[in-house]
Amino acid sequence: MVQRMIIPGISIGMARLYLLPIVMIVWFFSTRSLCAASLNGFDLDNSLIPEGEIYHGGPPRDGIPSIDQPRFVAADDASFIKPLDRVLGIQRQGISKAYPVQILNHHEIVNDHLGTEAVLVSFCPLCGSGMAFLAATDGHTRAFGVSGLLYNSDMLLYDRETQSLWSQMKAQAISGPERGVQLSQIVLDHTSWRDWRSRHPDTLVLSTDTGYSRDYSRSPYAGYENSPETYFPVSKVDRRYHAKELVIGLQLDAANKAYPFAELSRTSGELEDKVAGQTVTIRFDAANRSGSVFTQAGQQLPSTIRPEFYGRVCGSEHVG
Repeated sequence: MVQRMIIPGISIGMARLYLLPIVMIVWFFSTRSLCAASLNGFDLDNSLIPEGEIYHGGPPRDGIPSIDQPRFVAADDASFIKPLDRVLGIQRQGISKAYPVQILNHHEIVNDHLGTEAVLVSFCPLCGSGMAFLAATDGHTRAFGVSGLLYNSDMLLYDRETQSLWSQMKAQAISGPERGVQLSQIVLDHTSWRDWRSRHPDTLVLSTDTGYSRDYSRSPYAGYENSPETYFPVSKVDRRYHAKELVIGLQLDAANKAYPFAELSRTSGELEDKVAGQTVTIRFDAANRSGSVFTQAGQQLPSTIRPEFYGRVCGSEHVG
């Protein structure tokens, strides 16, 4: 008979409670010592990102399922969205679509089409970044999935055709046959539902009829947005701002700039700046916690609303 070892004064239930974090720590560091291919089956040889900075997020590959056959409803039928709920909005080829963050929290990727164009809509709950790209590279249309891996607390996607890993924030394949290939970012508004609907009353809205059983009224990351901590390591932090301070991130040619909301809130709502030799105007909407960047000719440029810590990670120059 095997005897149980009981520490005096500690119950079996308490012992299990103490053992749980130990098991998690052992699991976490043991994954770092495995070969590169052990990270959810992806080959990280010659990765553009140091292997030691890529972390296993917990779920297996496709453990967070992408939405590959999105269904949409009219704005009047989207009763599940409240006015201040966050959406990612795209207006392209005469079509307007809204992707509620409450759905993206559970799926992170939507493989969609706007007219004749295949588009990739992505959202990383751990860094609050919503970005959209053309899904075609080198003449080939890609379908993307969630790898379960992270770099600087931001999602790494993969394409199902070549199994290459792609960094959302870098908009680039970092390993695999597509290594070094860039994605083309398109304009996306990260704003409130009331703001998007008021500007695009004919918008379609991603439906909760996703084919998966999820409670989209609840966030699996409740409280994380306002926490000063990140679940996974990041390489750079600016102590002048809260870790989750939002910025408008702009990449123009080889220049990167980040405009913290805290600084933009001190302006009249517009700020003119020069980036990569071009004059741009940053328009900040405090009421809807949103903002956009425009050229002198009034053309909206792709930009990204994201937490401050990732602005530093990307090497952005901070304004403020």
